[in-house]
Amino acid sequence: MLKYDKAAAQNIERSYSTPDIARQRLQTLKALALNTGEHVVDVGCGTGFLISEMASVVGETGRLTGVDFSQDMLDVAIKRCESLPQVSLRQGSAIDLPLDDACFDAATCTQTLLYVPDVDRSIAELARVLKIGGRLAIIETDWNGAIVNSADPAMTQKIFQSFQKPIPNPNLPTKLSPMLREHGFGAINIEAIPIVNTGYTSANFSPSVITWASNMAVLEKDISRQEAAAWVADLEAKAERGEYFFCVNRFLFSAVKVQ
Repeated sequence: MLKYDKAAAQNIERSYSTPDIARQRLQTLKALALNTGEHVVDVGCGTGFLISEMASVVGETGRLTGVDFSQDMLDVAIKRCESLPQVSLRQGSAIDLPLDDACFDAATCTQTLLYVPDVDRSIAELARVLKIGGRLAIIETDWNGAIVNSADPAMTQKIFQSFQKPIPNPNLPTKLSPMLREHGFGAINIEAIPIVNTGYTSANFSPSVITWASNMAVLEKDISRQEAAAWVADLEAKAERGEYFFCVNRFLFSAVKVQ
């Protein structure tokens, strides 16, 4: 079972501090086209990276509301946003948002729906809290398309299949558009956000994914700790020789509530 604890919050802090994810946030902000004074909700706000950046766009007359299931994530977000009076953060579920109907101009949901058992209900909740004409930005990853230059492709496949086991929706992008239309969203646009790393350093996104995936495969008892260590060691050796390559595609879905 996945845990959204302090260790998970620390991992998010590391990976979401990388330039790869900083660029993703810029693309999200561009898609939302926020205006001064608007009210925005970030569902699955995590440790507060995006919501703190949105605060500078909507200004002090705007309102930002962050919702996350994990109090450990929120504790980090609260510290990050403590100097931003327009930001409020609360614990809650994506399938039962503790928010009023039709009270937001825009909504974001980044790498959250893949963990939610009932995605349909979550999208219904996003639609409920948005005003007519409200904009939505969702980012999800297609983990089936992950590419790693490994000396053992079979082991790589086993590891990536294993870490998806406890995730309810690891390959959600293929299903999102019809679900959005069903819940009254239109003007749907899909933009690929490739994450390509040719270096294995803390400045890149992929090392945390490699660590997470290999550890998850061990916890799922699909591989041994020794096999995981050997797989990671091969990737580190490739990095030293300039042969490291990692790629995965994230997808930004932007839409407008039309009914």
